[in-house]
Amino acid sequence: MAALRSAFQFLSPSRAWLPVWALVVVLFLSSPAAWAQQLRGVVLDKETNAALPFASVSVPGTTLGTTTNVEGEFTLKVGRLPITLLVSELGHVRDTVRVSSAAEPLRIALASATITLPEVKVGSYAFRLVDRAFRQMQRNYGRKFYGKAFYRQTTRIGGEPTELQEVVWDVKSTNSRIEGTAIAQGRYAAKQSITSFSNFSLYTKSYGLYDAKADTLKSLALLSPNAVKNYLLELKGVVAGPDSTKGGIAEIDFETRPELTKYRSQGTIWIDVDSYKVVRYRMSTPNFTATTSNLNQKFRNTKLDIEMSFQNSDTDDVAPLEFLKVNLAAELTTPGKSATPLTVSSFTFFYDTSTTPTSIPYARVSVEDRDLQAIKSIKYDAEFWANNPVVKRTPVEEEVIQSFEKKGAFGTMVPKAAPKPDVRLDKNGRIIR
Repeated sequence: MAALRSAFQFLSPSRAWLPVWALVVVLFLSSPAAWAQQLRGVVLDKETNAALPFASVSVPGTTLGTTTNVEGEFTLKVGRLPITLLVSELGHVRDTVRVSSAAEPLRIALASATITLPEVKVGSYAFRLVDRAFRQMQRNYGRKFYGKAFYRQTTRIGGEPTELQEVVWDVKSTNSRIEGTAIAQGRYAAKQSITSFSNFSLYTKSYGLYDAKADTLKSLALLSPNAVKNYLLELKGVVAGPDSTKGGIAEIDFETRPELTKYRSQGTIWIDVDSYKVVRYRMSTPNFTATTSNLNQKFRNTKLDIEMSFQNSDTDDVAPLEFLKVNLAAELTTPGKSATPLTVSSFTFFYDTSTTPTSIPYARVSVEDRDLQAIKSIKYDAEFWANNPVVKRTPVEEEVIQSFEKKGAFGTMVPKAAPKPDVRLDKNGRIIR
């Protein structure tokens, strides 16, 4: 598994002889004002010192940005220093940090934001915000974004990791969903197990808050003209922002009405009360159906969780996707055997996003897609993974790595086993050397 461990290490550039004139150029480009800087840091809660996962770290006025990982850590490459970073996280006051050196890791603490309730009828205000968010998303759906996305999927069966897939897509998206992808690189590790998932990325590629082609009159989505008919809403509060002239971010819990029996979901949506942009969305549903190639196997007690976050943008009515998480928990049953718990989790991080169209042939999602087949169709490039800071920012859990090391794993992440020596014996059963 050394290949998996080393995949997150940077390679050192080779040394080469340079003529004097070239040395002058190198010395000029190596000056602090011109050389790219790699910033490292952690974002914490100011009061509790707890790490803040998925906090946004960006450079105002540019497309440079990232999010913290589950430990609150981040890395961000910038062109030059000094520079100003904008750091934000739901439930905390946004802050700006002036950075003049990349020598030491940054430690950024965000204060908890105050939560208020507006002086209006709370029940009607929640429905009003959701309706305005739907109208705003519908109106701006035609805006497209182009960039890249890093996708990681981990399967655990009986608590033990059995699959690990990582893909970098070129991606086309809107203000509410992915519209198309093209695989750029992929790698995987796997072990023999009782089942595997051939197209779990389907949920990441197909899920959206709004679809222009859907029949809005029949839609069961929260962001549709049918929110009053299909959902119960509760305004939990409004998180005040750093600018006192603006309203802040409304936190609204939702769940399908009891009379809606064919579809069930509940969750939370966060909406900017001034621009009506969706900031984040989190949903859980038991309505998951899937089949396996083994007709005796069935899923039960399923729960599908989806979370979407959108990039911070104060200057535009449209915000592109920042990350998308999908998690499935279920039990796999086989006649005559105890049920086996399983989970499949994926995390997709969007980066290098812009509005500049490309000539890349983005493919729309299809139920015929096969994730592992797509990965195998691309030539594995070990250096691409070793030098990719996006992959480095979300390292694979040590427990997952160790699991694949201990068991007979296979795949592009796992080094091939050394060939066994040709052992020959003499007539007395002794090894011939």
